[in-house]
Amino acid sequence: MRDSARALVEQAAGAKVTASRPLSGGCIGEVYHLSLTDGRALVAKVGGAGSGLALEGAMLRHLAAHGAPVPEVLRADDHLLLMTFVPSGDALTPRVQDHAAHVIAALHDNAGPCFGFAFDTVIGGLPQPNPQEDRWVPFFRDHRLLFMAGEAARAGRLPAAILRRIEALAARLDEILEEPDHPSLLHGDLWTGNVLAHQGRLSGLIDPALYWGHPEVELAFTTLFGTFGDVFFNRYHDLRPIRPGFFEERLEVYNMYPLLVHVRLFGGGYLGGVDRTLRRLGI
Repeated sequence: MRDSARALVEQAAGAKVTASRPLSGGCIGEVYHLSLTDGRALVAKVGGAGSGLALEGAMLRHLAAHGAPVPEVLRADDHLLLMTFVPSGDALTPRVQDHAAHVIAALHDNAGPCFGFAFDTVIGGLPQPNPQEDRWVPFFRDHRLLFMAGEAARAGRLPAAILRRIEALAARLDEILEEPDHPSLLHGDLWTGNVLAHQGRLSGLIDPALYWGHPEVELAFTTLFGTFGDVFFNRYHDLRPIRPGFFEERLEVYNMYPLLVHVRLFGGGYLGGVDRTLRRLGI
Protein backbone atom coordinates (compact mmCIF):
# COMPACT_ATOMS: atom_id res chain seq x y z
CA MET A 1 0.00 0.00 0.00
CA ARG A 2 1.27 3.47 -0.90
CA ASP A 3 2.31 5.76 1.95
CA SER A 4 -0.33 8.35 1.02
CA ALA A 5 -3.09 5.74 1.21
CA ARG A 6 -1.73 4.36 4.47
CA ALA A 7 -1.89 7.85 5.97
CA LEU A 8 -5.54 8.22 4.92
CA VAL A 9 -6.39 4.84 6.48
CA GLU A 10 -4.64 5.65 9.76
CA GLN A 11 -6.38 9.02 9.96
CA ALA A 12 -9.80 7.45 9.35
CA ALA A 13 -9.23 4.44 11.62
CA GLY A 14 -7.47 6.20 14.46
CA ALA A 15 -4.85 3.45 14.60
CA LYS A 16 -1.64 2.45 12.83
CA VAL A 17 -1.48 -0.15 10.06
CA THR A 18 0.81 -3.02 11.05
CA ALA A 19 0.40 -5.16 7.91
CA SER A 20 -1.31 -5.01 4.53
CA ARG A 21 -1.79 -7.48 1.73
CA PRO A 22 -3.54 -7.10 -1.62
CA LEU A 23 -6.93 -8.70 -2.19
CA SER A 24 -8.56 -9.64 -5.47
CA GLY A 25 -12.01 -8.50 -6.46
CA GLY A 26 -13.86 -5.33 -7.27
CA CYS A 27 -13.84 -3.42 -10.52
CA ILE A 28 -12.55 -0.14 -9.15
CA GLY A 29 -9.56 0.70 -6.98
CA GLU A 30 -6.77 -1.32 -5.40
CA VAL A 31 -8.04 -3.55 -2.57
CA TYR A 32 -6.11 -4.38 0.62
CA HIS A 33 -6.63 -6.39 3.79
CA LEU A 34 -5.23 -4.41 6.71
CA SER A 35 -4.20 -5.30 10.25
CA LEU A 36 -4.20 -2.45 12.79
CA THR A 37 -2.42 -1.87 16.08
CA ASP A 38 -5.74 -2.01 17.96
CA GLY A 39 -6.38 -5.55 16.69
CA ARG A 40 -8.97 -4.70 14.05
CA ALA A 41 -8.95 -6.11 10.53
CA LEU A 42 -10.17 -3.72 7.84
CA VAL A 43 -10.48 -3.66 4.06
CA ALA A 44 -9.39 -0.61 2.09
CA LYS A 45 -10.15 0.23 -1.50
CA VAL A 46 -7.85 2.93 -2.81
CA GLY A 47 -8.67 5.08 -5.82
CA GLY A 48 -8.64 8.65 -7.05
CA ALA A 49 -10.91 11.40 -8.29
CA GLY A 50 -13.82 9.91 -10.21
CA SER A 51 -13.10 6.35 -9.09
CA GLY A 52 -16.65 5.72 -7.89
CA LEU A 53 -15.59 4.59 -4.42
CA ALA A 54 -17.80 7.22 -2.76
CA LEU A 55 -20.76 5.81 -4.68
CA GLU A 56 -19.90 2.27 -3.59
CA GLY A 57 -19.77 3.42 0.02
CA ALA A 58 -23.17 5.10 -0.32
CA MET A 59 -24.69 1.91 -1.72
CA LEU A 60 -23.25 -0.19 1.10
CA ARG A 61 -24.58 2.22 3.70
CA HIS A 62 -28.04 2.14 2.10
CA LEU A 63 -28.06 -1.66 2.16
CA ALA A 64 -26.95 -1.66 5.81
CA ALA A 65 -29.75 0.75 6.71
CA HIS A 66 -32.21 -1.76 5.23
CA GLY A 67 -30.89 -4.75 7.16
CA ALA A 68 -28.51 -6.32 4.65
CA PRO A 69 -25.32 -8.00 5.92
CA VAL A 70 -22.63 -5.76 4.41
CA PRO A 71 -19.31 -4.40 5.66
CA GLU A 72 -19.56 -1.34 7.89
CA VAL A 73 -18.28 1.69 6.00
CA LEU A 74 -15.84 3.78 8.04
CA ARG A 75 -14.86 6.25 5.30
CA ALA A 76 -16.15 6.67 1.76
CA ASP A 77 -14.76 9.09 -0.78
CA ASP A 78 -13.20 8.54 -4.18
CA HIS A 79 -9.71 8.31 -2.67
CA LEU A 80 -10.51 5.75 0.05
CA LEU A 81 -13.29 3.33 0.87
CA LEU A 82 -12.52 1.89 4.31
CA MET A 83 -14.65 -0.99 5.61
CA THR A 84 -14.72 -3.63 8.30
CA PHE A 85 -13.41 -7.03 7.23
CA VAL A 86 -16.07 -9.71 6.69
CA PRO A 87 -14.90 -13.32 7.25
CA SER A 88 -15.30 -15.36 4.07
CA GLY A 89 -13.68 -18.04 1.95
CA ASP A 90 -16.25 -20.83 2.27
CA ALA A 91 -18.13 -22.34 -0.66
CA LEU A 92 -21.82 -21.63 -1.21
CA THR A 93 -22.91 -24.97 0.24
CA PRO A 94 -26.56 -26.01 0.57
CA ARG A 95 -26.51 -24.77 4.16
CA VAL A 96 -25.20 -21.37 3.05
CA GLN A 97 -27.75 -21.21 0.23
CA ASP A 98 -30.60 -21.90 2.64
CA HIS A 99 -29.44 -19.00 4.81
CA ALA A 100 -28.88 -16.83 1.73
CA ALA A 101 -32.52 -17.33 0.72
CA HIS A 102 -33.63 -15.83 4.03
CA VAL A 103 -31.23 -12.89 3.60
CA ILE A 104 -32.22 -12.12 0.00
CA ALA A 105 -35.95 -12.57 0.67
CA ALA A 106 -35.68 -10.10 3.57
CA LEU A 107 -33.83 -7.66 1.31
CA HIS A 108 -36.58 -7.93 -1.30
CA ASP A 109 -39.24 -7.33 1.35
CA ASN A 110 -38.00 -3.73 1.58
CA ALA A 111 -40.57 -1.74 -0.42
CA GLY A 112 -39.50 1.40 -2.23
CA PRO A 113 -41.40 4.45 -3.45
CA CYS A 114 -40.72 3.81 -7.16
CA PHE A 115 -38.50 1.92 -9.57
CA GLY A 116 -34.99 3.27 -10.02
CA PHE A 117 -33.18 5.08 -7.24
CA ALA A 118 -32.38 8.50 -5.80
CA PHE A 119 -29.11 8.50 -7.77
CA ASP A 120 -27.52 6.59 -10.63
CA THR A 121 -25.39 3.60 -9.69
CA VAL A 122 -22.86 1.41 -11.50
CA ILE A 123 -22.52 -2.26 -12.41
CA GLY A 124 -19.06 -3.62 -13.14
CA GLY A 125 -17.85 -0.02 -13.32
CA LEU A 126 -20.40 0.80 -16.05
CA PRO A 127 -23.07 3.47 -15.60
CA GLN A 128 -26.47 2.23 -14.48
CA PRO A 129 -29.14 4.95 -14.86
CA ASN A 130 -31.89 5.02 -12.25
CA PRO A 131 -34.56 7.57 -13.21
CA GLN A 132 -37.51 7.12 -10.90
CA GLU A 133 -40.56 5.58 -12.62
CA ASP A 134 -43.93 4.18 -11.53
CA ARG A 135 -43.92 1.08 -13.77
CA TRP A 136 -41.35 -1.69 -13.83
CA VAL A 137 -41.61 -2.94 -17.41
CA PRO A 138 -40.83 0.43 -19.07
CA PHE A 139 -38.02 0.97 -16.55
CA PHE A 140 -36.40 -2.38 -17.37
CA ARG A 141 -36.94 -1.90 -21.11
CA ASP A 142 -35.48 1.59 -21.37
CA HIS A 143 -32.89 1.82 -18.57
CA ARG A 144 -31.59 -1.72 -18.45
CA LEU A 145 -32.14 -3.70 -21.67
CA LEU A 146 -32.05 -0.96 -24.33
CA PHE A 147 -29.60 1.23 -22.42
CA MET A 148 -26.94 -1.50 -22.08
CA ALA A 149 -27.52 -2.75 -25.62
CA GLY A 150 -26.90 0.79 -26.83
CA GLU A 151 -23.74 1.07 -24.73
CA ALA A 152 -22.41 -2.19 -26.14
CA ALA A 153 -23.27 -1.14 -29.70
CA ARG A 154 -21.57 2.25 -29.30
CA ALA A 155 -18.47 0.48 -28.02
CA GLY A 156 -18.42 -1.60 -31.22
CA ARG A 157 -19.09 -4.84 -29.35
CA LEU A 158 -22.71 -5.52 -30.32
CA PRO A 159 -23.44 -6.02 -34.04
CA ALA A 160 -26.27 -3.99 -35.53
CA ALA A 161 -28.21 -7.14 -36.47
CA ILE A 162 -28.29 -8.33 -32.85
CA LEU A 163 -29.19 -4.85 -31.64
CA ARG A 164 -32.24 -4.91 -33.92
CA ARG A 165 -33.29 -8.27 -32.43
CA ILE A 166 -32.94 -6.85 -28.91
CA GLU A 167 -35.12 -3.91 -29.95
CA ALA A 168 -37.70 -6.42 -31.22
CA LEU A 169 -37.61 -8.16 -27.83
CA ALA A 170 -38.00 -4.80 -26.07
CA ALA A 171 -41.17 -4.13 -28.06
CA ARG A 172 -42.70 -7.36 -26.68
CA LEU A 173 -41.83 -6.95 -23.00
CA ASP A 174 -45.34 -5.93 -21.95
CA GLU A 175 -46.52 -9.35 -23.20
CA ILE A 176 -43.81 -11.28 -21.30
CA LEU A 177 -42.93 -9.50 -18.05
CA GLU A 178 -45.11 -8.73 -15.05
CA GLU A 179 -45.39 -5.80 -12.69
CA PRO A 180 -44.44 -6.69 -9.09
CA ASP A 181 -46.54 -5.88 -6.04
CA HIS A 182 -44.02 -3.19 -5.08
CA PRO A 183 -40.50 -2.02 -5.97
CA SER A 184 -38.02 -4.14 -3.99
CA LEU A 185 -34.52 -3.23 -2.89
CA LEU A 186 -32.06 -5.16 -5.06
CA HIS A 187 -28.35 -5.78 -4.51
CA GLY A 188 -28.08 -5.76 -8.29
CA ASP A 189 -24.94 -7.85 -8.85
CA LEU A 190 -25.32 -11.19 -7.08
CA TRP A 191 -22.67 -13.24 -8.81
CA THR A 192 -20.69 -15.69 -6.69
CA GLY A 193 -17.77 -13.36 -5.98
CA ASN A 194 -20.06 -10.83 -4.30
CA VAL A 195 -21.62 -13.36 -1.90
CA LEU A 196 -19.36 -14.11 1.09
CA ALA A 197 -19.79 -17.23 3.20
CA HIS A 198 -18.30 -18.34 6.51
CA GLN A 199 -19.14 -21.21 8.88
CA GLY A 200 -22.25 -22.29 7.03
CA ARG A 201 -23.82 -18.87 6.69
CA LEU A 202 -23.90 -15.99 4.27
CA SER A 203 -21.51 -13.62 6.03
CA GLY A 204 -21.74 -10.60 3.74
CA LEU A 205 -22.70 -9.02 0.44
CA ILE A 206 -20.23 -6.74 -1.34
CA ASP A 207 -19.88 -4.65 -4.54
CA PRO A 208 -23.56 -3.77 -4.98
CA ALA A 209 -25.21 -2.24 -8.03
CA LEU A 210 -28.38 -1.40 -6.15
CA TYR A 211 -31.73 0.05 -7.14
CA TRP A 212 -35.44 -0.51 -6.54
CA GLY A 213 -36.72 -3.11 -9.01
CA HIS A 214 -38.46 -6.45 -9.55
CA PRO A 215 -37.00 -9.28 -7.41
CA GLU A 216 -37.17 -11.57 -10.45
CA VAL A 217 -34.33 -9.74 -12.20
CA GLU A 218 -32.12 -10.44 -9.17
CA LEU A 219 -33.19 -14.07 -8.94
CA ALA A 220 -32.47 -14.55 -12.63
CA PHE A 221 -28.99 -13.07 -12.29
CA THR A 222 -28.06 -15.65 -9.64
CA THR A 223 -28.59 -18.44 -12.19
CA LEU A 224 -26.42 -16.96 -14.95
CA PHE A 225 -23.09 -17.94 -13.39
CA GLY A 226 -24.34 -20.58 -10.97
CA THR A 227 -24.40 -18.53 -7.78
CA PHE A 228 -27.41 -20.31 -6.31
CA GLY A 229 -29.30 -23.51 -7.10
CA ASP A 230 -32.35 -25.49 -6.07
CA VAL A 231 -31.82 -25.24 -2.30
CA PHE A 232 -31.82 -21.45 -2.51
CA PHE A 233 -34.80 -21.23 -4.84
CA ASN A 234 -36.91 -23.72 -2.90
CA ARG A 235 -36.37 -21.85 0.36
CA TYR A 236 -36.86 -18.44 -1.26
CA HIS A 237 -40.13 -19.68 -2.79
CA ASP A 238 -41.28 -20.74 0.68
CA LEU A 239 -40.63 -17.20 1.92
CA ARG A 240 -41.64 -15.15 -1.14
CA PRO A 241 -43.55 -17.26 -3.70
CA ILE A 242 -42.15 -17.07 -7.24
CA ARG A 243 -44.94 -16.65 -9.79
CA PRO A 244 -45.47 -19.23 -12.55
CA GLY A 245 -43.60 -18.59 -15.78
CA PHE A 246 -40.45 -17.20 -14.21
CA PHE A 247 -38.20 -20.18 -14.85
CA GLU A 248 -39.80 -20.96 -18.22
CA GLU A 249 -39.47 -17.52 -19.88
CA ARG A 250 -38.96 -14.41 -17.75
CA LEU A 251 -35.63 -15.63 -16.36
CA GLU A 252 -34.19 -15.69 -19.90
CA VAL A 253 -35.41 -12.15 -20.60
CA TYR A 254 -33.96 -10.75 -17.38
CA ASN A 255 -30.58 -12.37 -17.95
CA MET A 256 -30.22 -10.44 -21.19
CA TYR A 257 -29.20 -7.46 -19.04
CA PRO A 258 -26.15 -9.01 -17.32
CA LEU A 259 -25.23 -10.72 -20.59
CA LEU A 260 -25.17 -7.30 -22.28
CA VAL A 261 -23.11 -5.91 -19.39
CA HIS A 262 -20.54 -8.62 -20.13
CA VAL A 263 -20.68 -7.96 -23.87
CA ARG A 264 -19.97 -4.28 -23.19
CA LEU A 265 -17.13 -5.10 -20.79
CA PHE A 266 -15.51 -8.10 -22.44
CA GLY A 267 -16.74 -8.31 -26.02
CA GLY A 268 -17.61 -11.16 -28.34
CA GLY A 269 -17.21 -14.09 -25.98
CA TYR A 270 -20.67 -13.34 -24.58
CA LEU A 271 -22.41 -12.65 -27.91
CA GLY A 272 -23.21 -16.34 -28.28
CA GLY A 273 -25.22 -16.25 -25.06
CA VAL A 274 -27.18 -13.22 -26.29
CA ASP A 275 -27.88 -14.90 -29.64
CA ARG A 276 -28.95 -18.21 -28.05
CA THR A 277 -31.27 -16.42 -25.61
CA LEU A 278 -32.92 -14.47 -28.40
CA ARG A 279 -33.39 -17.66 -30.41
CA ARG A 280 -34.99 -19.43 -27.46
CA LEU A 281 -37.36 -16.47 -27.17
CA GLY A 282 -38.23 -16.81 -30.85
CA ILE A 283 -36.46 -13.63 -31.96
